[in-house]
Amino acid sequence: MTGPRAAGAAPGGEAFAYRNGAAAVRRGVEESMGPVQPEVSISAESPRGGERNEANAVLAGAERGPPGTWRQKCKAYVLALRPWSFSASLTPVALGSALAYRAEGALDPRLLLGSAVTVLAVHGAGNLVNTYYDFSKGIDHKKSDDRTLVDQILEPQDVVRFGVFLYTVGCICAAGLYAVSTLKLEHLALIYFGGLSSSFLYTGGIGFKYVALGDVVILITFGPLAVMFAHAVQVGYLSVSPLLYAVPLALSTEAILHSNNTRDMESDRQAGIVTLAILIGPTFSYILYTMLLFLPYLIFCVLATRYTISMALPLLTIPMAFSLERQFRSQSFNKIPQRTAKLNLLLGLFYVFGITLAPPGALPKL
Repeated sequence: MTGPRAAGAAPGGEAFAYRNGAAAVRRGVEESMGPVQPEVSISAESPRGGERNEANAVLAGAERGPPGTWRQKCKAYVLALRPWSFSASLTPVALGSALAYRAEGALDPRLLLGSAVTVLAVHGAGNLVNTYYDFSKGIDHKKSDDRTLVDQILEPQDVVRFGVFLYTVGCICAAGLYAVSTLKLEHLALIYFGGLSSSFLYTGGIGFKYVALGDVVILITFGPLAVMFAHAVQVGYLSVSPLLYAVPLALSTEAILHSNNTRDMESDRQAGIVTLAILIGPTFSYILYTMLLFLPYLIFCVLATRYTISMALPLLTIPMAFSLERQFRSQSFNKIPQRTAKLNLLLGLFYVFGITLAPPGALPKL
């Protein structure tokens, strides 16, 4: 019994001695070089099977990109276009076409559709130019309505390419209008390229927006110029009357821009740009916005009492104007440009209906 115990004790003693020796060596190393840090090795084969599958799935998902990327990009393109502002393009085209119908007694739907697409394409391209330059100048930020480039959903070159595409579409449509309309080429080119240049120079090139001249550009482009374009394409000649009929609509369209600039007054000032709202201050900005809202109704009242009652139709939108005035006065600017654009659309449509429904010879001869 003693033999086996003695024989088994030898290996245990050797192991004990080995452990003591290793510990002594370790203590010596620590004393001379500091504590020995344990090695950590990462092996591709170390995870269990389930963990390996999870890791592979994550890597595959990363290669495919996050879900909804294309949906986000499409949404970003639409946001950069600012479709809520398109009432400023559609209502002038409708007004010019309605005036042409009253003057000639006929309306070519091809020219109406072509005019609408042309103006919308140029307007959309101008909005993209605005997005690009506002971002490049550091005006857009995380709290801006248009965060297309700020959130890096789109690259600046994506916006540039889309803008070039829309300007190209506008030029192709303008060429198509020339092929169908009897309007002289020089007259068509004068109006079209005047509008195209304005849409680009609003923020690109000279950058009228940044030197307090953006309001003048918008007042002319999305008022008299767009109405004259749609009218001239239909009738085949230039006329002064569309310019005068465009005044109420131009004032309403300018209200959209002014509400937007008043809302962005502080961020624009910090970015170092100058707008009309910054120049005149909050009090006079409110007065100007109120005038832009209600002056069109004064004009419609005069037209309704002196010429035809159908011109009173736009007065149906007065409650919306009072609501906007109260919101602006309380300095609650959330969504106020979008709401002003909605008023602009309804006001323009009722204005067009009023002209269309007027008895023959009832409209003023201008």
